[in-house]
Amino acid sequence: MALPQDPFIMFSVVNTKLRDCYPSLDALCDDMGESKEHILQTLSAIGFEYDEAQNCFK
Repeated sequence: MALPQDPFIMFSVVNTKLRDCYPSLDALCDDMGESKEHILQTLSAIGFEYDEAQNCFK
């Protein structure tokens, strides 16, 4: 499953997957074949940053 391109939907999907399935953003990207940089840039553009300690975007 590819991540949605809409940034707000991507935010929701990524945070749900991080909460339910993956111990880190790196693990999510490796398993899903997604670009970590693309996710970080897309979500940063709408004001969200990855919190490694909490394993979620805030």
